Amino acid sequence: MGTKAVEQIETRRNAILDRLKWRYAVKAYDKSKKVSAEDLETLEEAMLLAPSGFGIQPYKVFVIEDPEVRERLKPAAYNQPPITDASQVLVFAYKKTITDADVDSFIERIADVRGQSRESLQGLETAVRASMRKSVESGTIETWSSRQPYIALGFLLETAAMLGIDATPMEGFEPEKVNEVLGLTDHSAVVIAAIGYRDHENDWLAKLPKVRKPKHELIERI
Repeated sequence: MGTKAVEQIETRRNAILDRLKWRYAVKAYDKSKKVSAEDLETLEEAMLLAPSGFGIQPYKVFVIEDPEVRERLKPAAYNQPPITDASQVLVFAYKKTITDADVDSFIERIADVRGQSRESLQGLETAVRASMRKSVESGTIETWSSRQPYIALGFLLETAAMLGIDATPMEGFEPEKVNEVLGLTDHSAVVIAAIGYRDHENDWLAKLPKVRKPKHELIERI
């Protein structure tokens, strides 16, 4: 590999780490600054591209801009300012159970996108259906489904950082109340993310260094 190629790779590595060091869980957002439609579309595409178990994506992401809805959500999130002050609020809600109809829809989508026959996917369909039924019958389906949205959340956080957009993941809320505000029945809110731009002067966390464990305490190579 030539010197120029090595330098380009190192530059990309440093750029990624710089953006991840730049991001933090913003506490105060600038109400006057909004995420552009183009950037919001990119964030949505990033979440869409996130992996999930079998690729079945057992969740929905609600992108909330309506001020009235956000005012109603705020008490359910212990009145945290980002709920109303950020550009948008995203609610990740997992599907509480997976039915045969969900598996049918999933397999049909694969067949359509890849131009395959349903019959050629019989092996995959059998495996997915058996796995989902086992999880439902054992009572573990909600645990499994509720973990999947966090992968999409990770894609959101990193993509936002690459775009210079702030994002705050939030678990401090009452799911039942959020579900009620959004009219959710077969889904349940599991995590919220606010996105927008930091109010650097009024955010007490903005001026403090990022605190993480020493690398050797977190990561062990075997």
